[in-house]
Amino acid sequence: MPRKPRFFLPDVPVHIVQRGHSREPVFFEAGDYQAYLSWLEEAAERYHCDIHAYVLMTNHIHILATPHDKQGISRMMQYVGRRYVPYINHTYGSSGSLWEGRYKASLINDDQYLFICMRYIELNPIRANRVKSPGHYRWRSYRYNAQGKDDRLVTDTICTQV
Repeated sequence: MPRKPRFFLPDVPVHIVQRGHSREPVFFEAGDYQAYLSWLEEAAERYHCDIHAYVLMTNHIHILATPHDKQGISRMMQYVGRRYVPYINHTYGSSGSLWEGRYKASLINDDQYLFICMRYIELNPIRANRVKSPGHYRWRSYRYNAQGKDDRLVTDTICTQV
């Protein structure tokens, strides 16, 4: 049975969640996180998506992004997946799917919910007991959004039009 098409609106933010298969790890070493972020940066630029917040946890990811056309999110995630999964399989001698099905994506049509979602993403490592202080987790956008430190991946312009 074919998959249902995704429905995204240009310039409407989207919260993306993707989990490892059976909630198994998808990141193992610092190089894995760096590779994923590098491909995410390339994809966001190529497919005209602004990234506003992200966190890469050991076994899942969250991304808050705004596409500028209706195919941007789908193409961005496909681009990253087509590079990251083979990279992991080759690097660690594994095969097959890394992710637990398709990524989940929710449109965000309210400014208040947008900031709740951003806070949820940024504080994910604390809720998971990975760190005690928000600034201590390396693989997320918190340092940019809360501390003003450089992060080439993050765009601070957010618009909600719905």
